[in-house]
Amino acid sequence: MIYVFLANGFEEVEALAPIDLLRRSGKEVQVVGIGGKSITGSHGITVQTDISDKEIILGKELEMIVLPGGMPGTLNLEKSETVQTAIDFCAERKIFIGAICAAPSILGHKGLLSGREAIAYPGFETQLTGAKISEHSVVQSDYIITAQGAGVALPFGLKLAEVLTSAEKAKKLAEAVCYPEH
Repeated sequence: MIYVFLANGFEEVEALAPIDLLRRSGKEVQVVGIGGKSITGSHGITVQTDISDKEIILGKELEMIVLPGGMPGTLNLEKSETVQTAIDFCAERKIFIGAICAAPSILGHKGLLSGREAIAYPGFETQLTGAKISEHSVVQSDYIITAQGAGVALPFGLKLAEVLTSAEKAKKLAEAVCYPEH
C-alpha cells in the first residue's frame, strides 16, 4: 500500500503524475485527503481522494508514503498530525518516503535529511537541515527519495515505481508513457 497525501494547495502535477505512474506499475495507491475527501490544488483543480486522513491505517502493508509540494499545500501537510505520524512510522521502519518540491522541507525540519543527499525546490535548500544538497533533480538516499519540482514529476514517479518494483519495470513504464530519458 502506498499513501499519497494531498492537502489544500498541493501542486497538482507533483501529485497526479506519481499516482498515475505508481498505479500503472501495478502498485496499490490510496490518495489521502487531509481534512476531507475533496482537496483543491494550488492551481484550482479539485481532486476527490480515495480516503480521508481519518481513515488511514499504518501497518505492515505500507510500502511508501508520498508528499507532493506546492504552496500552501506543503505547509498544510506539515501541520497535519496524521502526516507527521505517518512520516515517523516510515522513518522508524525505513519504509520509503517520497517528497517533491517544497515537501522535502518537512523531512528537513524533522532532521530526517541530516547526512543525506537531498534536493528541493530552489530556495528551500536552507530547510533541508543537515542535508548535502544534490545536483540531481531526483535523488534517493536510502529509503528517502526527494525531487526538485513539478518539471521532474515524471522522473520522480518513475523513481518511486523503480524502488518498489525494479529498474527493468520502471524502464518499460517510461517507454509506455513515451518518457525519453529513462
